[in-house]
Formats: sequence, structure tokens, C-alpha cells
Amino acid sequence: MSIIKRKKIINIAVIAHVDAGKSTLVDAFLSQSGIFRENEEITDRIMDSNDLEQERGITIYSKNCSVMHDNYKINIVDTPGHADFSSEVERIIKTVDTVILLVDSSEGPMPQTRFVLQKSLEQGLIPILLINKIDKKDARIEEVVDEVYELFMDLEATDEQLDFRILYGIARQGIVVRDPAEVADIHIETAGKKIHKRPSGQDGLSLVPLFDTIIEQVKGYPDYSDEPLRFQISSLAYDDYIGRLGIGRIDRGTIRTGETVAIVDAQGKSRLDKINQIFSYQGLKRVEEPEVSCGDICVVSGIKDITIGDTICDQNHPVQMSSIKIEEPTMSMNFMVNTSPFAGREGKYVTTRHIRERLEKELEVNVGLLVEETDSTDAFKVSGRGELHLSILIEQMRREGYELAVSKPEVILKEDAQGNMTEPVEEVVIEVPEEYSGTIISELNMRKGMMVSMSVKNERAKLVYTVPTRGLLGLRTVFMNQTHGEGTMVRRFFAYEGYKGEISERVNGTVIALEEGTTTAYALANIAERAEIFVTPGTHVYEGMIVGLNSRSEDMVVNPSKAKKATNIRAAGSDEAIKLPPHRIFKLEEALEFINDDELVEITPINIRLRKRLLTEHERKRSNK
Repeated sequence: MSIIKRKKIINIAVIAHVDAGKSTLVDAFLSQSGIFRENEEITDRIMDSNDLEQERGITIYSKNCSVMHDNYKINIVDTPGHADFSSEVERIIKTVDTVILLVDSSEGPMPQTRFVLQKSLEQGLIPILLINKIDKKDARIEEVVDEVYELFMDLEATDEQLDFRILYGIARQGIVVRDPAEVADIHIETAGKKIHKRPSGQDGLSLVPLFDTIIEQVKGYPDYSDEPLRFQISSLAYDDYIGRLGIGRIDRGTIRTGETVAIVDAQGKSRLDKINQIFSYQGLKRVEEPEVSCGDICVVSGIKDITIGDTICDQNHPVQMSSIKIEEPTMSMNFMVNTSPFAGREGKYVTTRHIRERLEKELEVNVGLLVEETDSTDAFKVSGRGELHLSILIEQMRREGYELAVSKPEVILKEDAQGNMTEPVEEVVIEVPEEYSGTIISELNMRKGMMVSMSVKNERAKLVYTVPTRGLLGLRTVFMNQTHGEGTMVRRFFAYEGYKGEISERVNGTVIALEEGTTTAYALANIAERAEIFVTPGTHVYEGMIVGLNSRSEDMVVNPSKAKKATNIRAAGSDEAIKLPPHRIFKLEEALEFINDDELVEITPINIRLRKRLLTEHERKRSNK
């Protein structure tokens, strides 16, 4: 590899709050770098290759790609914006030369913006601020820039970091400018409310100002290629054919295929191993290389038990680079073998061995996860960074054919240095129409929340609260109902604080099926008079399965399969088709939020069912005594 090429490598990360347009900006980077053929069909958010990422419109895993501009190879990392995947962001920041901080021109800095910016400032990086979506009708560009300056000062940025460059853009059109006035006359095509995306640029405007700013600020990675190899693993991947892969930026020297290297772990212990293959990124592809030099992001295979924070170095010059701290889990739940009467009917992988092997495979790449054995041989305690972190894993497992039952999520409590119990607390930012603010404030106060600030603008109230994670379980459904779907709520981990005391669980009891059978409209119509129903006529149910939510506090056992007695007598009007109220459909996260301690969620590739932990009424009565 030539010295010129080696010097001209720049690594950047795109960081922002969820929905600010990170993946859309990366689409534009790729589109304008010429890596696609003219007739090639390109999907939106091309880096979000996982099915779940496409469906939910969020980035779950950080991913790498590269583009060429003016003979510079620019490696781009698209990072998750959701707080539950923050451990991905922290590690990636260590491998880049600068970050593009994306902020919505209307929303301004959001909770996760603060978190990702703080991590990049701690690494000494000078961000490039890109105010995105400046074509919004409610854009408030100058105010948002002022808010970002305030955020930098709150995070104690240095004078050099405060002198950041500011650009303005419309990522979905592939446009970045140095002055918002440059897009004042641009006409964005609309068809109704749908905007036609043009990531390749429009009206002579493109991402060139952003490319130029990156190159002006970074000027390429220094040439340390003659020094001994030093290369820290910052993330992991897994390939079914070549096994575990370590990914990171080469800090010093050059790495070559087949060479013997020293691996120094977090405890400073050194061992020798051999590199099988090495890869670098070209566009969206991982390309095998004979050697990769300092500054580039490299993928290595052949080291079986490589993990985050390990340093790969010259065998004659072993050195330990500063450790990478992984955020500890804040929430746990039990993953159990499904024991319902319908167990094994819909899933392909149903045994303890299957679940254990799948969790062990997940630990290969998901370092924010912790799996522990329990007293039962059929259950595992799985801990993660939050509800979404754990529910994404469950959703992936069910799509792969796994069948399991999971318990109610529980927060992980810790003792501080003085022996006092502490619990995780999250910062919650809520925007609602002003008329609903009183109801939301009352709800958050009941859940032991503390108001940090409140402001009202354009008849919308913005509330900032700190709330114990326990108090946020089940809040999203209540919030959507109380705000009639007009509110927005974002949250992020804030800190561990003193235990806040008891928080009341769901008040209403459930409606439980008495026996196995197929539900009838006749029986459900009678139940619907006293409860909200969760199933439709023709649903196969079993004893102990939850089929509704009682209007009262106690549980109610019913027979939803009861059929109307047939008689020869017809009463005018009474035998017409029965009309049932709409039944409630649970998504996975909603089901996890809904259940209490004595209940489980049964998850199969086809269905999500709610059930009592003890299925028979006799067992439940004996347990209550």
C-alpha cells in the first residue's frame, strides 16, 4: 500500500438522536460517491440491512462502509440513535477522527443527542454540526444552533471544541450548504405529502461542502506505518463460515494475512495467535486484503475468543491500549422453555439446549448483554440495557423459529458505597398538546417522577422529567391513550439514584380462560360487557391463558369457548349476528409492559400470547394462600 493512499484515510461517525436522519445521510454519501450502477435499484436506509431495522425505521447495529472523495478514503460508521444501544456508540467513537453531529432543525438537541455528543467530546473530537431537515415548515435554525452551543457548554467542551463548524442540509435530497439561504429558492417536489427522495443531490447542490469540511478539518490519518502494530478491537461480528470477527481501527503499523501476533486482553495478559484473513471496507462490501495499514478500519478472522477491548499487536512489542468500558445492564428478565399446552406446535427450536446455544451465539457479538444460569434448569436470566434491547433479541429469536416464555422485565438494583440501595433513573422528554399536560404530569408523579423543566410553545407543552426505570414500565401504552396519539416521548439512561420506594403495578385484574377450546362470539360478547377482550372468535385458547382485561381489580376466570344452547324457538332480533367491540392486539414490547409478576408472555414464531405463570385455578389459589 502506498504512503499517499495510507495518509489519505479519514474515519467519521454519524451521531444523532433517533429519527434525525443519520441513515438517510449515509444513503446520500453512498449515492454521491458513485458506488452504485446507474440502473441499480437502491432501497431507503440501505445501511439498515436487518429486517427489524427496516420495519421499525431505527438503526440497531452500528455498521461500516467507505466512500472515495478527492483521493481520500472516508470510512463512515452509521451508529444507533436509541439509548438502549448506546454501548455500540461509545466503542465506535474511539475509532473515528471526527463525528458529524446531526440535529433536527425543528426538534433541536434531544436526550440521546446529549449522550452521543458527550462521548465524542470525552474522546477529544471536534464535531461538525449539521442542522438537518432545514426545509421543514417549523424549522427554527438559529434557535437550534444556540441550543447546541448551550449543550456544548453544559458538557464542558474545550475552547477548541466550541469552535465547531456548522453546516445545513436536507439529507433526503443529498444537499448540504454552508448558508441556509442557498436553499431558499430550491423547489422540493411533493406528491401529496410524500417527498420524492433524491440522495444524489438537486439543482446543482450536493454533499460536496460536507466532504470538503471533513477533509479540511481532519486532513487524513498520520503515517505511523513503520511503527510496531497496535490495533484495538472495538466491535464484533460473526460469520457462519469463518467464525468470530474482530473489528477496529489500526492505530499503528500494518497488519498482514497469516502473520503471528500478540493479543493483550483487558487484564494485561498476553498470548500469541495467527491472523487467518483480513478485510477492509470498499463501499458497502467487505473486501479481503493481503495487508491493511494504520488509520484504516480493519476486520480480522481466525482469533476464536477475541473480544471487545483486546489489543492485537506485534509479537515482539506487546502493549495494552486503554480499556473500553461497556455500560452495565439496567434491566433483566427470565427466558424460559415454553411449558404451555401449545408448546412445540409452532416453533422449531423449543428445548433448553436450543435456547442456551442461541443466547451463547448472541453473546459473541452483543457485548451489552449478560446471560446467567438460574435455579431452574429450564430458565436463564438475561440482562440488557433496556426493554428495547431485550425485546429486539426476543423478536429475532422468534423469527428464527424459537419458542419460549419470558417473565416481566425487572430493573437491576445496586448497592452504593454506603450500602444504600440504588436503582436506574431515566431522563424523559415529553411533548404533548397543552390540554393533556396536566394528565401526563399527574401520571409521571404517580410513577415517582421528578420534573426538571416545563415550557409551553405554540400550544404544545415540553416536559423534562427524571423517572425511575421501574416507573416507565407500561407507561407508553398509557401515554398514547392519554394523549390520543398526539404526544411524543423519548428517554435515555440518566444515572443510578437512591431507591424511590414502591410504585403501583397494573390495577386491573385479567380475564383467564377456564379450559382449552376455541372461542365463540357468543361467549366473548358476554365477557366484553365486563372486560376488554384480547382475542377474536375462533381463537384456540388453553386453561390459564389471558384473554382479556377485567374492569375490576380481581382476576376473573371465564369460559370463552362456551357455545349458545341450540333451541327450536327463535326470538325476533336476538339471533342476529353478534357485534363485538374491537379486540386489543399486543406487540411484543406492549405485552412485556402489560404483564405482572405472576404472568408470562408466551412467544412463538406465529403468536404472542399472555398467560398466568400457574395455569390452573387450583394452583393459583394454593399459591395465594
